[in-house]
Amino acid sequence: MIAEWDLTQTNQRRLKENMPRVAVIPTSAIEPHNLHLPIGQDFLHTSIVTRRSVKKAWQTTRKIIALPGIPYGVDCNLLDFPIAIHVSQQILDAMLREIIQSLRHYDIQKMVLINGHGGNDFTPFIRQIQYDLDVYVFQVDWWKVAEDHYEELFSKPDDHAGEMETSVALALYPELVEMSHAGVATTRPFKIEALQKGWARTSRRFSKLNEYCATADPSAADPEKGTKYLDITIERIAAFLVDLVRAPLDAYFPQRDFF
Repeated sequence: MIAEWDLTQTNQRRLKENMPRVAVIPTSAIEPHNLHLPIGQDFLHTSIVTRRSVKKAWQTTRKIIALPGIPYGVDCNLLDFPIAIHVSQQILDAMLREIIQSLRHYDIQKMVLINGHGGNDFTPFIRQIQYDLDVYVFQVDWWKVAEDHYEELFSKPDDHAGEMETSVALALYPELVEMSHAGVATTRPFKIEALQKGWARTSRRFSKLNEYCATADPSAADPEKGTKYLDITIERIAAFLVDLVRAPLDAYFPQRDFF
């Protein structure tokens, strides 16, 4: 059965009959995640979250399309571990600009970036392209969507390759997870108090944190936790996509036309 919501599966006959109004683009990374998770962790979970969210939204509105994802991300701070693939933010922005310009050619003005990698920051790009072109671009960091449920599901904080990410992997592709090799990643703290408290920030070179390329403890990971977190996330993203399709492109979009 053809998934009409997937640009790689549909065809121009179907598109001519039903042109989408919202395009969804997954962005992710190829990088090490501790010793137990696949290098493609971010690419895999972001692709699945995107596809499931768009498919769910399609059941309500057939004016949405999922594009193939961009697999690579900003990973210069992980290059000491094998094998991270680094693409600069400028290159990612340039590629997205070309993709968005192509979509705008077909009168698609609303685009959503479903991002699965914390190293990618499209905020300046979105600000600029919405000034340059008659488009509206939104970024959703999918792992943050259900943050208000995090403490009821997970017992340990997660930053990279910890309990939440491992639970998601166990729920989506357990055959790729080797829990017996997981390292409990204790990270070296910052020397400087301002960095410790978080009101001063910097980029972390992961090889200075520990030898695992991880920043969290995955030992409490469980596929049921991952499934619950994903269900909430996908439900919310799908609802957002439906709302985005239905919202009229008036003079104040995406704001309301009243105070």
